[in-house]
Amino acid sequence: MDTITHGIAGALIGKAVFRGDDMFASKPMNRGRIITWSLMLGAIFPDSDVIRDIFSHDKLLVITWHRSITHSLVLLPLWALLLAGVTRAFANWRKWEAPTFSSLAGIYAAGILSHILLDLVTSFGTMIWSPLQWSRPAWDLIFIVDFTLTGLFLAPQLLAWVYARPEKVNRRAVGMWLVFLPAPFLIARIGEIAGAPISDRVVLSAMLVFAALILLPARFGWGVKIQHDSWNRAGLAAALVYIACAVYAHHMAFWRIEKFAELDRLHVESIGALPLPPSLWHWDGLVRTERGVYELRMDLADKHASDADVLALEHHYYPDAPPNSHIEIAKRLPEVQKVLWFSRFPVTRFHKEGDVAVVEISDIRFAPVRRDRPASFTYRVRLDLAGNVLSQGWETR
Repeated sequence: MDTITHGIAGALIGKAVFRGDDMFASKPMNRGRIITWSLMLGAIFPDSDVIRDIFSHDKLLVITWHRSITHSLVLLPLWALLLAGVTRAFANWRKWEAPTFSSLAGIYAAGILSHILLDLVTSFGTMIWSPLQWSRPAWDLIFIVDFTLTGLFLAPQLLAWVYARPEKVNRRAVGMWLVFLPAPFLIARIGEIAGAPISDRVVLSAMLVFAALILLPARFGWGVKIQHDSWNRAGLAAALVYIACAVYAHHMAFWRIEKFAELDRLHVESIGALPLPPSLWHWDGLVRTERGVYELRMDLADKHASDADVLALEHHYYPDAPPNSHIEIAKRLPEVQKVLWFSRFPVTRFHKEGDVAVVEISDIRFAPVRRDRPASFTYRVRLDLAGNVLSQGWETR
């Protein structure tokens, strides 16, 4: 999950569960606002591991370091205690009213845990048992950037702010509506660039939903009657329902790709159903076999009445290149070993460019964002005809 969504989720949990005050209020810092800010900081903290990239030239840190010890359930208590100590000391220095050290530790633990869980639901993998075990569990429930889930985290906090002051309701509501009016168009444009187009009907529906959520409570006057905590609790409940729906959709998608593999008599080494934008209905079924990867793009809205219907579905096959000495040399490289450890559905390709042998390893989990560029996490090794490595690294163009 992206860092912005983590921060928004942490703030929502602070307001909905721990009764934190509105972080955008103009009043001085108090206990409630410290709770909200601490939860938001705790929810963002695990992504601080990217700071190491600034001081390192190791391009593989994104797979070997990111989402490791700062995302670890094993080390979560340590990070919570450290952050609580720093916050308590800062609050004492500024003479702010703040929760006790033990309460702050629990608050930070909740924020960090929310980050770990929201990363686990994606397909990237999170090293939750590091440094005891360097595996990458992934639940494959939510796409790594999910605008719907982000909206469910953000909308109730904004609505609580809009209706917090009765004398400012109309101005705030209209202003908020105007700010969010172009959002569906921008999201649709991003989806188009990323190869996940959103229909005009969905864009129009999103605009109507925004208008109803923001303007109707102001028009009929019941928005100010809803308590601040109720808005946030409703938003947190809606987000949890959305994730529950993703669990069910994943179950259906996984059953479908298992059925496909069974009917096609594939020798399965690994199998998965991964979420695709822009909705819970779209999934990417992947099956790793001895000689390549099968991919089945699925729309759960399409019903299949028989086994023949499942077999008739359009699918793609990505074969591995036949083994040769250059591929063997490339796969023995320490860097390539790390890439293969990270890749769940790797495909090896081979070609020559004059006197240069080129070995490429791509993880089919990551589709190309643009047709003129390679898929993300494609690692390329260039060797001369004698097998000496000329260059290696992530392919970017």
